[in-house]
Amino acid sequence: MARRDYTNIPLVNKKGDKGRFEIEIDGQIAFMDYMISKKDIIYLTHTEVPTSLEGQGVGSALVSKVFQFIADSGMKMAPLCPFVAAYIKRHPEAGKAILAEGYFID
Repeated sequence: MARRDYTNIPLVNKKGDKGRFEIEIDGQIAFMDYMISKKDIIYLTHTEVPTSLEGQGVGSALVSKVFQFIADSGMKMAPLCPFVAAYIKRHPEAGKAILAEGYFID
């Protein structure tokens, strides 16, 4: 399927004991779970895209929006989610500046 433009889709930040970033596309929710440490490091733990939206750039759009949120907030991130780590490998310019100390993606 073709990739669409998700630029204007808002990122929703649901806070709680564990946080969750969400974007809604075609009535379905793609999300990324996270936790924040006392040192303002955001641990990105899991990303999920509904099966019907796979291959359309939804996961990449979500990661990009989350990275922008992290950069704007002044936090650093620890990419524990394999999808996020793979995204950084494909787009090193997008995530390396916000990596927490001690985290590297090769």
